[in-house]
Amino acid sequence: MKTIIKRNWTISLMSMLMVFMAFTLKAQESTLPQSVIDKMEKVVDKKEGYILDIFKDIHANPELAFNEVRTAGIVAKELEKLGFEVQTGIGGTGVVGVLRNGEGPTFMYRGDMDAVIVEENTGLPYASTKRVKNEEGEEIPVAHLCGHDANTTWVISLGHTMAQMKEHWSGTLVLVGQPAEETVSGAQAMMDDGLYTKYNVPQPDYFLAQHTSPFPTGTVISTDGRYTTGTTHMDIVFHGVGGHGSSPHHAIDPVVMAGMAIVQLQTVVSRIADPEEVAVLTIGSVQAGTVHNVIPTEAHLKLKLHFSNDEVMQKMIKSIHDIANGIALSNGLSGDMMPTITQSGFGPAIHNDKEFMETIRKATDRVDFTTNRIDNLTLPASEDAFALIHGLEDVKGAYMFIGTTDPVVLAKARAEGKEFAFMPHDPGYQVDLNGITFGSKLAALIALEIMQK
Repeated sequence: MKTIIKRNWTISLMSMLMVFMAFTLKAQESTLPQSVIDKMEKVVDKKEGYILDIFKDIHANPELAFNEVRTAGIVAKELEKLGFEVQTGIGGTGVVGVLRNGEGPTFMYRGDMDAVIVEENTGLPYASTKRVKNEEGEEIPVAHLCGHDANTTWVISLGHTMAQMKEHWSGTLVLVGQPAEETVSGAQAMMDDGLYTKYNVPQPDYFLAQHTSPFPTGTVISTDGRYTTGTTHMDIVFHGVGGHGSSPHHAIDPVVMAGMAIVQLQTVVSRIADPEEVAVLTIGSVQAGTVHNVIPTEAHLKLKLHFSNDEVMQKMIKSIHDIANGIALSNGLSGDMMPTITQSGFGPAIHNDKEFMETIRKATDRVDFTTNRIDNLTLPASEDAFALIHGLEDVKGAYMFIGTTDPVVLAKARAEGKEFAFMPHDPGYQVDLNGITFGSKLAALIALEIMQK
């Protein structure tokens, strides 16, 4: 039984009728033949074992942001043998495969490849035991506990399915293995490296990304309009004059400046951002000094911003500069002693195209492998997928979290009073193997719907 949670609309009866007629006509014009859907499902099912082996291999061999050399190699190798034009090393470790199949729309599908610094405790036979050394030379655990192994596997699976079904679609398929989503910097790195200029990757008419979620396998979250917030990172380094803890009058204390900033930065959201917009400022790290009796020369704050649009982001960034510089000036600093403020990583707020999402909804209504649909969920989370199309004109974009948790596992968790069995980045986060097949079919269904002959 398919459950659909629909958005409430407040429009006139006549407008409702016109909207209904428009969507009905569109659906009639773009409905994929059932025979093609059936064939697609058979193609995916036949390849299921092969694709699951790839997923398990990627899961067992995770790599951190901009170090996804092995993972990128798997993506490149699989797409090359399917006849894709493959380019590697874009933005560091990014991979793009292009399959041209006559006239038609350009459809881009993106999967992110990086893992997280968390030790896995799922107990799975293919669980990660990998450890790597960080910049300080310390050994740290690495694991796919956000589902990027699945997201990458769907890129490969879609390549296999579409390559075998070329007689049923026309246009250009662009598959992207993106690095460094966890640091919200990989998509922008690919853009800065010349994704559409130096590498001449075709600009998409349609853009789609899927991401695993702790909802039950078979769930599609198909919100149109603003879906997530945008995000960026800010670093503030306060410079001071060091000294002995007994003689602060001979020093200019950067720790005090950092403390003043921690308090004053709270006004960026409460007094500067429009209350009708989304604005979040989190100070995730405070670093200064090493011992009790020494006033250090620097204090470092690491900030995480979330925002509903680019205008809000720019207001927040200006306010952060104004506050930090004002604190430094009030402590007698000027010139080259002013705070060093840097921005890194960027993911624009995701605004899903309404028409594209309606097409996706109508397609999912026709298949049995989608069992639940949620149409009105917005999230405070952020992603950098849409940085790949940020600033491009006339691109219909869609980003969807889809359920990849074993329904039995979820039911057990809910019986214990939990909303979810686990959340992303949880040491126990795992992707239902049936969820791999579900995501593979969903991606292929949408691609064929858009690119059908």
